[in-house]
This record gives sequence, C-alpha cells and structure tokens, in this order.
Amino acid sequence: MMNFLPKSVVSSGQSVIDAPMRKSRTPPRHGRKTHQEANKRPGQASRGDARAALRSRSGRKGGDDSELFLYGMHTVRSALANPNRKIRKIYLTENALPRLQDSLSAEHAVLVEIRQAKALDQLVGGEAVHQGAVIACAPLDTLDASELFHLADCKLVLALDQLTDPHNAGAILRSASALGVDAVLTTSRNSAHETAVLAKSASGALDTIRLIHLRNLSKGLDELNQMGFMTIGLDSEGPLILETTLAESAAEKVVLVLGSEGRGLREKTRETCTALARLDMPGPIKSLNVSNAATLSLYVVANHLRSKSR
Repeated sequence: MMNFLPKSVVSSGQSVIDAPMRKSRTPPRHGRKTHQEANKRPGQASRGDARAALRSRSGRKGGDDSELFLYGMHTVRSALANPNRKIRKIYLTENALPRLQDSLSAEHAVLVEIRQAKALDQLVGGEAVHQGAVIACAPLDTLDASELFHLADCKLVLALDQLTDPHNAGAILRSASALGVDAVLTTSRNSAHETAVLAKSASGALDTIRLIHLRNLSKGLDELNQMGFMTIGLDSEGPLILETTLAESAAEKVVLVLGSEGRGLREKTRETCTALARLDMPGPIKSLNVSNAATLSLYVVANHLRSKSR
C-alpha cells in the first residue's frame, strides 16, 4: 500500500509519491478574467463552457476525443477499479486523498493533482456533491447488438425501453449491480447515456455492470427469446402478477423489461415480451416510480432465480 504524505501537492505530470511538500497556489491575477476564462478547465478548448464535460454523448461508442468529469467517492473509486476506464486526470482535495489512496495504483498516482474544494466546484458545478474527488476521463465503450450472444449463459438481464431521466437510470443501474444483474440493455436513441449526473446517481455501478446499447430493442428481445430467456414486461396494469408468472414458468433465464417514465413500454416492445406482468401492490397506489419499481421487481426475479438454482 502506498503511503501518501497528507500535505503532498501534485502538479501536472508529477507523482503523488515524488511531489515536493508545498501548497498549491492560485496564480496571481494580473487583470480581470473573462467569464469563459474563469470557468475554463485544464486542457479544455476555449469553445467549451463550464458544463461541456457533463453533456451526454450520442449513441456512438466512446472515444479519446470525448471527455467526461465524474465525481463523488463511490463513483471515483469504482472508476479507478475499472481497467476499461481511460482516466486522464485525478483531482483530489488534501482531505480526500487519504480516503482514496488504497484505490490509487502507481499508474494512477502520476495523474493526481491536489486542488482546493472551490477549484473542484468550478470543474463540476457548485451544486455537485463531489466530496473532494473528481476525475477527467473518457466515456466507457459500450457494447451493441452484436454482443448479445455473450448473454447466452446469463440468468438475469434488465432492459430499459427509452428511459431518459439520468437520475432514474443511475438509480436503476445501482440496484441492478446490487441485485446481480448480468447486463443492462438500453436503446441507442431516446435514452439516458453516460453523464456525470447518471454516474453519480449510479454510485459506482456504471463501472461495474455490462451495458449494451441496441438500435432495435424489440429485435434484441426477440433474439433473447430464441436463446431461452423469458422476457417479462413490467406494466402496472398488466394482466398477470409478477410473482405468479415466475412461479408458473419453467424459465431459468429472465429479461425484465421496464418502460420510460411517461408512457411506459412501447407497443412493439409489449408485443415482443413473452409476458406482461405487474407488481401486486396492496395499497391504494398501484404504481411506483420507475426506479423504485425496478428495484422491487428485480429483487422478486432475483430471489426466484436463486430458488430455482438450489
């Protein structure tokens, strides 16, 4: 384990281990900065504004020309542990450094810069709860429909049909990771893609779960049907009860399909699912927020699959 000096300061290109013990200082001001200069990040082109790194990329696979700023202890720790995450710079406060030193490899150490909390606010926005930890990185490369054959031996897959809210998507990814989901399918268009907000809501799950983007979700579900999966569309007005549907089925592999926040499952998606089921809610309110419904239904399905494997 590396022993980091609590007062160590790292400038660009210096290792945490080799850096001299000196305080980082803000360069003296020799004139008023423009609004763009005040918000400019290290290495950021002048055309970008303070929110550029938080914007979603399109359905294209990630590349070195894209940059994303992720923040928060769980998110940063998970990203550091992901060998597929291309990290370009790590910004930490002195207080945050000891909390992350066990996660920093020698390769990561040379990327660390010690900053004041206010400087991190400028990177990710004053309302972001960064906890003294921010990384600049490339978006993850996502898998596509050609990778579906890798799911043949999986037991539990989650599909999201045009779910757009990054907070909901992040919360669902967190639940999916906690409940042992093997992969999450999303639509390439009209869905929440990787952003700092989604990553923070996922609390590290973005770097622990397999994410597959599909141009045609119904076609992908049909392919999984042919691979022996039972595809269950969750619908608050579905004709069947989820627990009963699972109990009466001999299927040992399940794809749980959730719709968007507003209209739910699209018609084509509904037609492709082998069953439409609902959670049997005993109270007067029969529907839940999609992230809550995802957590509860995933628990029900995961518990059923565990009992089948015993």
